[in-house]
Amino acid sequence: MSLQIGDTAPDFSATTTSGEIDFHKWIGNGWAILFSHPADFTPICTTELGRTAQLKAEFDKRNTKVIFVSVNDLSSHEGWVKDINATQNTTVNFPVIADPDRKVAELYGMIHPNASTTAPVRSVFFIGPDKKIKATITYPASTGRNYAEILRVLDSLQLTSEYSVGTPVDWEVGQDVVISTAIKDEDIPKNFPKGHRVVNPYLRYTPQPNI
Repeated sequence: MSLQIGDTAPDFSATTTSGEIDFHKWIGNGWAILFSHPADFTPICTTELGRTAQLKAEFDKRNTKVIFVSVNDLSSHEGWVKDINATQNTTVNFPVIADPDRKVAELYGMIHPNASTTAPVRSVFFIGPDKKIKATITYPASTGRNYAEILRVLDSLQLTSEYSVGTPVDWEVGQDVVISTAIKDEDIPKNFPKGHRVVNPYLRYTPQPNI
């Protein structure tokens, strides 16, 4: 199944290290990020889950829940979490979905047969409060994720969901954003009272409106 931006994130029930969940109910009214990882007790995955736990305050600040899935069973996850806590000097504070029958992995298209017929790639699904997929990032098993970029994308998605703006190349929080071309010139002052500058008719900047 090939999921695209704007699709409703498939709902499912699953066993996790935090108990049984119904995915959409678990998300609630906030944002969520669903990560897949190739397998338990693997080095790159261990560093990623450790980093995720260390960034709990950053995800909380953004009203975002995080959850991981792999095709290992619950007993494997529980043993691996102990390794993560010990080697990464943290405490895993989010659910890890047990998916030995690959139900969730297949539902979200996390297994790419030309890479591996059994192990998921490193998928990232950003899911909004409306349960729709807002962005995806996919990495091969050999490449660890960049969490600065994951947080940057999340900041951009949350900003642009509230204001008629886009974030330009290499944008970071605090930098100017681009006014949507749907906003007429005469309507800019009332929509963006912090001011704006015009480069050309379709490229108009304004200070980030939510800070």
